[in-house]
Amino acid sequence: MQSKNKPSMTQHERDWVTSIKAMRCGVCGVPGPSEAHELEQGQWFTCVPLCADCHRGQFNGIHGQARIWRVQKLDELKVLNETLRKVMT
Repeated sequence: MQSKNKPSMTQHERDWVTSIKAMRCGVCGVPGPSEAHELEQGQWFTCVPLCADCHRGQFNGIHGQARIWRVQKLDELKVLNETLRKVMT
């Protein structure tokens, strides 16, 4: 769902997000389709692929208690770095 507080995506941003959503979850590795998590709202080129649990899950999700993130010793920048590495290779 598009927030009222950010502009609509450009075609280039939509294409980028589509490619990110096709990737495995950047935290647990579950095969896609994934959800695109923006590190900062409206900054689509720095989004990372997350499964629903690692994104919105009450216990594992980044918007919840982020337990799996701590177990895996991950943060948003580490997942972004790995996402970009995978896109570029």
